[in-house]
Amino acid sequence: MKKRQFIILGLGRFGNSVIDVLIEHGYDILAVDKRKEAVQSMATKVTHVIQGDVREDGTLDRLGFNNFDVAVISIGRDMEASIMSIMKAKEEGVGFVIAKAETVVQKKILERIGADRVVLPDKEMGTRVATNLITTTVLDFITLSDEFSIAEIEPLNKWCGKTLINANIRGDNGLNVVAIKRGKKTIVSPDPNIEIGKEDILVVIGENKNLQLVKENDEDM
Repeated sequence: MKKRQFIILGLGRFGNSVIDVLIEHGYDILAVDKRKEAVQSMATKVTHVIQGDVREDGTLDRLGFNNFDVAVISIGRDMEASIMSIMKAKEEGVGFVIAKAETVVQKKILERIGADRVVLPDKEMGTRVATNLITTTVLDFITLSDEFSIAEIEPLNKWCGKTLINANIRGDNGLNVVAIKRGKKTIVSPDPNIEIGKEDILVVIGENKNLQLVKENDEDM
């Protein structure tokens, strides 16, 4: 399956932390910033990098948003630029647009003009957002250390209808299921003989690399 293509507008702390995770997992990225020094620092890291001010005529047109699956608009301090970028990305058919906001008011405005998700981030949030973007089976993600995390994941198709013990999630994937969310009910320390339902959400703990492997296994099915 073809990997998703990412365009990141704005190379501040949030944009850079998103890029770091995407690079670690081998994704192609187009990075854009109006600052020469920011572009130069990224030149050897990402697939493509462009220096440009999105408020100038023609800049947004030449970015080719229609070639990307996900756009991360990380220019929250410039509200005009954020709005223009979100509208252009959605107009050209980008499937998922995530934007950074500086205030709650900005967040509401960016959501109203079409951003699929708006965050009020710090560096940790950038890492969390990037992990969610590349791991579609992961619904929420809490970093415990550089190597381990707790995550809420959707069950793979091959797990559904099997008991926890027969699904062998720990043996095959190195993840420990610590709870199951089933509708409004949360089952903590679930019985190994409980059957996994298609609508269940599994709360797991494990190494970050194993969470990524779950995503890759899901794409291969």
